Amino acid sequence: VRDLIDWVGRDAVRFFLVSRKADSEFVFDVDLALQKTDDNPVYYVQYAHARVCSVFSQSMSSQVQALRQVALEPLKTEKEMALGQRLGEFPEVVAEAAREATPHSVAFYLRELAAEFHSYYNAERILVEDEALRSARLALCAAVRQTLANGLSLLGVSAPEKM
Repeated sequence: VRDLIDWVGRDAVRFFLVSRKADSEFVFDVDLALQKTDDNPVYYVQYAHARVCSVFSQSMSSQVQALRQVALEPLKTEKEMALGQRLGEFPEVVAEAAREATPHSVAFYLRELAAEFHSYYNAERILVEDEALRSARLALCAAVRQTLANGLSLLGVSAPEKM
């Protein structure tokens, strides 16, 4: 395993190992683990986190605490609703993973959340002129960033801010 970690990286090894159900056959795809594309699940999830961090660096809004007080009513699009719903599932996913000893469910959830965020990011401008809408979208992004970071931390995988 040490050679594999040296070859593809600790994050890839951890994510790939935990992404499999305990009762399933495991084949480690080194070529996939080395890819820096959306096909590589750990890269895909880490890139979602880095992308959210990039939004915040572009917004020049480091006031994450102030986002807790933001009204979320301006969030009305289908993608915003889907993303909010996915975020709401996280506590139960973690609780069930702990109860059932199924850490792969956290990895599956993170891939789904990353997919929802990438889809949202590609469909909507986050840093819009309307201050209320921009603040609401930044609050949603802050929740995504925190959830991705928490989930990756639970799996022992880093959450890079830049990639």
